[in-house]
Amino acid sequence: MKPESIRNVAIIAHVDHGKTTLVDKLLYQSGMFRDADLDRLAGGQHGLILDSDPLERERGITILAKNCSIRYPSNDMGEVKINIIDTPGHADFGGEVERVLAMADGALLLVDSFEGPMPQTRFVLQKALEHGQRPIVVINKVDRPDARPDDVVNEVFDLLVAVGAEDEALDFPVIYASAREGWATTDLEEGERKDLRPLVDAIVANVPPPHVEPDAPLAMLVTTLDHSEFVGRIAIGRVSAGTVHTGQEVAVIRPGEVAERRKVQEVYQFEGLARTKVDSVGAGDICALVGLDPIHLGQTVADPVTAKAIDSTPVDQPTLHMTFRVNDGPFSGRDGKYVTSRQLSDRLKRELLANVALQVEPGERPEEFSVSGRGLMHLGILIENMRREGYELCVGKPQVILREIDGKTSEPMEQLIVDCPADVQSSVMSLTGSRRAELLRVEPKAGAAGYVHMEFIISARGLIGLRSRMMTATQGQAIVHHSFHGYRPIGGEIPGRAAGVMMATETGRATPYALDLLDDRGFFFVQPGDQVYEGQVVGEHCRENDIVVNVVRAKKLTNYRAVGKDEAAKVRPYRQMSLEDCLEYIETDELVEVTPKAIRMRKRTLSASQRKRQSRRA
Repeated sequence: MKPESIRNVAIIAHVDHGKTTLVDKLLYQSGMFRDADLDRLAGGQHGLILDSDPLERERGITILAKNCSIRYPSNDMGEVKINIIDTPGHADFGGEVERVLAMADGALLLVDSFEGPMPQTRFVLQKALEHGQRPIVVINKVDRPDARPDDVVNEVFDLLVAVGAEDEALDFPVIYASAREGWATTDLEEGERKDLRPLVDAIVANVPPPHVEPDAPLAMLVTTLDHSEFVGRIAIGRVSAGTVHTGQEVAVIRPGEVAERRKVQEVYQFEGLARTKVDSVGAGDICALVGLDPIHLGQTVADPVTAKAIDSTPVDQPTLHMTFRVNDGPFSGRDGKYVTSRQLSDRLKRELLANVALQVEPGERPEEFSVSGRGLMHLGILIENMRREGYELCVGKPQVILREIDGKTSEPMEQLIVDCPADVQSSVMSLTGSRRAELLRVEPKAGAAGYVHMEFIISARGLIGLRSRMMTATQGQAIVHHSFHGYRPIGGEIPGRAAGVMMATETGRATPYALDLLDDRGFFFVQPGDQVYEGQVVGEHCRENDIVVNVVRAKKLTNYRAVGKDEAAKVRPYRQMSLEDCLEYIETDELVEVTPKAIRMRKRTLSASQRKRQSRRA
């Protein structure tokens, strides 16, 4: 297609504001697919099509950036092809956002009609504005009974002013929509509410066609990589100049490097949800190229005569790192398929092929690796995917990455947003104050009577473990979001876990009798019947010190009958810890053991006698 008939648009939104639902409705209403095919791709009746990853469907968030396309008959221009790029809404996956925004020429800024702009919205919006993209504001969920669309539009304007948007971006079109119901309108009072055509019209009218050079030599920046066992790496990006053909000789180059010759074996174009094999793709369109392996993100596929590289957008550096190591616990190899350091190393290398925000370095020991990412969720998703693939590993406590800035040791800071009922505000203030958070603003939450909106600047060190403690202190009523703010000179110490832990002394199955006898010592992370081993963290002590306990102790049987009826063991419900909960909970002398069937916490040194000798030496 001609560049004038192409629109490349990215969708920006906070987590759970309805971004993926909106894209799905656009696909359903495009008329390009049968409903049965869409339902099959969505994994069920009218599920979310673009949430193809199992973790995305379970958590209801977008983790991987994806793109699809629809064709729209326009009265003025004939048929228009709209390439839609679905971007993650969480700042921890900013590496996905930064590279795919280079393919877009405009952005849909999707905002909840009640919650308004949120921290993650601000983060991704800044990235879009850096690429010169003007937003189309979509106020979603306007059918909510508590919707306040007019106030949210004003809040979006204030947000654009705060992030330094140009005057042209401040004059944004506004679309009101209900993604769940599948309709959009430009006027809530008089507009029709039947389909999403007003939104598509706004994209065609306000998103400019790609600024490309159709007659210039070939140039395409590789912004995404896919992998196939049969053809190797597949380069994906937008053709910035010229045309790419099947069988064409090209140069693969990065700024400052020597060009390498490759041959394009196959060219694929994105049509709907699939890739269609074609002979050529022209400037302005998004395509996938096969046959260029080895190829890396940020490289340019160019004409071999000119071999001119395109400058790629720098990716923000990681802020958090943790140690990955082989599982050396007593239960190693029982559940997992991949348990050696070589297999662990190969898996991390494969992750580096597409995960641009990840860094992997050798650890202090041969069986250890230092893995750095953008946040706890970023690394947690990687660990969860590895667990589901059959890997066993142990991971250490997350540590922030310190940097030398202007001769001072600096640490990453986060902007923390907390919305909570007014009656638990003191608990939130106490928790954040103990972690040296700087209070920026406190005000009643707009549209939510009885709720308080608070903004803080807090170090990334203080953020580790804060969320779970805040949920406990506020009975789960607080809504917490955070995004990267910048670097500051490192501050004072941050208090760690207040309570000690209980560690098992023997290997075996936990018994109701033992857990009942230890009920007054704290609460447990295991339940009767769970397999435990020496050195495993089985509970939290009610005091500050760590203790060892025997949770496999069985009741002795005798041939004497008791005078009274024996009391049945009463075991209180155990606390079930998710992977992220465990990563936030552990201290530096502890590890999280991750296997396909279990997640356990343990001491680095399992033997109690060895731990005592180590403490004496220290």
